[in-house]
Amino acid sequence: MRTSTITRRTAETDIHLTLDLDGTGKGDIDTGCGFLDHMLTLLTRHGRFDLTVKCVGDTDVDDHHTVEDIGICLGTAFSEALGDMGGIVRYGNMILPMDEALILSAVDISGRATLAYALDMPTQKIGSFDTELVKEFWLGFVRKANVTLHIRQLAGENSHHIAEGAFKSVARSLRAACAVDPALNGEIPSTKGIL
Repeated sequence: MRTSTITRRTAETDIHLTLDLDGTGKGDIDTGCGFLDHMLTLLTRHGRFDLTVKCVGDTDVDDHHTVEDIGICLGTAFSEALGDMGGIVRYGNMILPMDEALILSAVDISGRATLAYALDMPTQKIGSFDTELVKEFWLGFVRKANVTLHIRQLAGENSHHIAEGAFKSVARSLRAACAVDPALNGEIPSTKGIL
C-alpha cells in the first residue's frame, strides 16, 4: 500500500492529509481556500491519486500559509508513500493544453529537490487568490517530496487557465513517474542503487 497520512499543526495552520498513490482520483478536499480546493481536485483526478485534505488556516490574514503548508504536507506524503522507490518509472512529462494555455511539466523522482518554474500569469489575482502562491505551493511540495520538477508555460493569456493547466500537467507527470514498472522487478531506477 503506497499511502501516507500527515498531520501538521503550527501557529498558522492545522492540516490533516491522507494520500493514496494507487487510488482512483477520489478527493475530499477542504482547505479553506476555494481556488486551492479546485487545483487539488484537478491534481487528484488527473493523477489518479486519492487525496483527503482538511485545513484550518489563518486565511483571515491571507492564503499564503495555507497554500505553502499544504504543499509541504503533500510533498511529505508523496515521499513517504513512495518508500524506497523500488520499481517506479521515476520520470514523467506532459505537454497539456488548457484552452489557449499550453503547459509543459516534467518530473524526476530523483531524491533532489529542484523547482524550475516558468509561468507568467498576466494578473496578480484569480478571484481572491494571489497568483504568486502557485509557485509557493510547488516550492513547498518539491522541497519535501525531494523531486525535480519543471513547469513551463509555452502559451497562455488567462491566469486561471495557466494555473489549471499547470496542476493538470504536473498531475499527469507525477502519475507517470510514480507508476510501477513490472519490468524493473522492484529495482531502484538509478545506477547509484538509491534515490
